[in-house]
Amino acid sequence: MRKSDLSLALVLAIIWLLFSGLWTHPIIVPLGAASVVVSVWLSRRLGIVDRLEHPLSRLGAGLRYWPWLLVQIFQSSTQVARHVLSPTLKIKPRILRLPITQQTDLGRATLANSITLTPGTTSIHVRKNEIWFYALDEGSAQGTLSGEMDRRVRRFEGGKS
Repeated sequence: MRKSDLSLALVLAIIWLLFSGLWTHPIIVPLGAASVVVSVWLSRRLGIVDRLEHPLSRLGAGLRYWPWLLVQIFQSSTQVARHVLSPTLKIKPRILRLPITQQTDLGRATLANSITLTPGTTSIHVRKNEIWFYALDEGSAQGTLSGEMDRRVRRFEGGKS
């Protein structure tokens, strides 16, 4: 087992423990450990681990990116809630194209998932240089098209912004 495998296993185990909250259950903990082992094995088999650097090396960038994303998710949630609670539905749904600067699969996947996690937008199609996405209204569309998320994900993946 290589350092990248151990690093990936450690990151996956920590994420699983934090999100599951089940640290002492006699069945769930071994199943979580097994899922980490299978995920690392599949990543190795698919050649993903070979292309990745150590996941722990992205920790600092992630600690800068994820709080910003959580704020964006909260702001978008309140905007969508206003639309839902408004007596007149003022939405302009549309599908748009976003040029992207990510150079890695990790960067493109992070950006596409970040767009989808933000209420009011959903990634539809990811290509090497662009993402097609659905936007519920003008605010959601402009928020994504501004390029701020693209720049932040680019920093997260290790590039210059």
